[in-house]
Order: sequence, then structure tokens, then C-alpha cells
Amino acid sequence: MTEKKSKLAEIKTKQTTESVEDFIKSVDGEQKRKDSFAILEMMKKATGEEPKMWGSSIIGFGFVRYKSPKTGREVDWFRIGFAPRKANLTLYLIMDISAHAEKLEKLGKYKTGGGCLYINQLADIDTKGLEEMIETSLNRK
Repeated sequence: MTEKKSKLAEIKTKQTTESVEDFIKSVDGEQKRKDSFAILEMMKKATGEEPKMWGSSIIGFGFVRYKSPKTGREVDWFRIGFAPRKANLTLYLIMDISAHAEKLEKLGKYKTGGGCLYINQLADIDTKGLEEMIETSLNRK
């Protein structure tokens, strides 16, 4: 069986030099801004890294070349990140979210999709459980 050849894909969403703090301050809704700053601190503490803007609306930490096991396609991306969207807070944990089945049972009100966790506000979830999920996603290869 032959291994699929790697191919680095050029994607639209790239790291920028825009201010993360200014971006969060511009987010609609006081609670969403407060929750965004809280998630920012959780991720800073977990990664030990400073956040960077990716595109116009994603806050990412670290840098990794991610390779799709299915297609062999590679992209330059962040290790973990989040985006305060109009509908929810989207957390990019870059992993199979179902690997957290036990923690998800106790997490509270959320939705998932791919490697993303969608929450409406931090008050809806167990933040200690979220911190554990962030740590776990950072330690996965």
C-alpha cells in the first residue's frame, strides 16, 4: 500500500498582524466579549503562547502544519483557537471531538462539528472541563 503524497495547500485564512485585543473589543455583545477574553486567557495559559489573528475573525495559538490523514493535503494552521461568531463561540480544538465523550457528557450545553466545539456562553458549560479539553487537544499529536 502506498502512502499518499503530501501536498501543501494554499488557504485563504492566514495569520495576520492585526490586534487580538482590538478585535475582541469590537465583538457585538458584552457577554460575548467577556467570554472571549476568558477563553483567550485559558488558551494563553494552556499554550504559553501569545495569540495571533488568523484571517479577520479567528484567534489562534501556535503554528502547525496539519496533514489530513484522508487526503494527504497539508495546511499551515494554528494549534488551537477560537472565534466569537454571531451565533456562538466556536472553539477549534483540532482533534476528533468525540474523543472527549466522557468530558462532553458533563460539559453542559454545546454542539460539535469536526474538531470544533460550539458554545453560546461560558455560563452554559463547565469551564474546568473545557480547560481539560484544551489541554488534551494540545497534547495530541
